[in-house]
Amino acid sequence: MELRSVDAPRERPAPAGFRGRDAAGVEVERTFTRATVVVAVKPHCDGCRDFVRGNASLGAVDVVVVAAAEDDSWRDSGVVIAPGLWRDLEIRSAPFFVLIDPERGVVTYEGSAFSAAQVAAEITSRLEA
Repeated sequence: MELRSVDAPRERPAPAGFRGRDAAGVEVERTFTRATVVVAVKPHCDGCRDFVRGNASLGAVDVVVVAAAEDDSWRDSGVVIAPGLWRDLEIRSAPFFVLIDPERGVVTYEGSAFSAAQVAAEITSRLEA
């Protein structure tokens, strides 16, 4: 039996990139060029901690950490404030992650983000397919 954080991931269109701003207010623009995990975070979230601190290595995928709104806890982190990306990816709450396949322009997997290790375990089989 395969354990996963959602019953059935929904494959859906993903944007080619996004715009947002970092905690200092500097504009950030990014294009997705390889498999990317977008992690939606919120303040005071235990499952978000590794991602906010930049301690989440997921191997051969890029990791983008996004918040829907500014918060003092994003200071000195790699969090990008990008509510538009939340809308485009149909992310409704945090902590949550989506796996983007930029070649096909789709979200291929999604789920709740409890830790970097859990997210890595869930996406591994998707990347090997």
